Amino acid sequence: MAVCAALKRLMGVLVAALLLAGAPAIAAEKELPPAPFVPETGPPGENYTIGPLDALTVFVWRNPELGASVQVRPDGRITLPLISDMVAVGKTPAKLSDDIRDALSTYITDPIVSVIVNNFSGTFSQQIRIVGAAEKPASVAYRSDMTLLDVMISVGGLSEYAAGNRAKLIRYDPVTKKQQEFRLRIDSLLKRGDIKANVKLQPGDVIIIPESVF
Repeated sequence: MAVCAALKRLMGVLVAALLLAGAPAIAAEKELPPAPFVPETGPPGENYTIGPLDALTVFVWRNPELGASVQVRPDGRITLPLISDMVAVGKTPAKLSDDIRDALSTYITDPIVSVIVNNFSGTFSQQIRIVGAAEKPASVAYRSDMTLLDVMISVGGLSEYAAGNRAKLIRYDPVTKKQQEFRLRIDSLLKRGDIKANVKLQPGDVIIIPESVF
């Protein structure tokens, strides 16, 4: 009987070993490095790409009546005095300034134009999307040096039943043309003040926050 019991235990060990040998390897979850502290940069920089619903202020030096405060329409265009239906989406403020200057050159000599972005949404590829158990899931316009903490503040933090430390960040890698997935520790960041959990974000990132199963 003792021999039979020993054989059964040995068979159990062998079966378990075979099952483990045939199981696929589980890749370790990747984490992003902590974001360095960068002071608030305010409005978007000179490389910002104007998107639909952005609010712009156009100044024309010595001709203030030709400027205006306008919102980019959903079709991506703006209308100004003497200019109708100019495409704004996809341009930097500097590029749009040049285009407005060229259009106004028909009416005035050597116009000097500047464009300021007041409220910005950005194009789709410049937004960070937060879905799932955030207090206010939303798409947030990317700003230079934006971090996870910045985004969580903008959406009001986590909802009551969020599992913040099981959140994921999905990022498209244009080099490999593949999606990358990173683990986020939002609970640690917001509830325990773990600054190492505050990571730097990139335009186009998607943050997925699951709900707790309890």
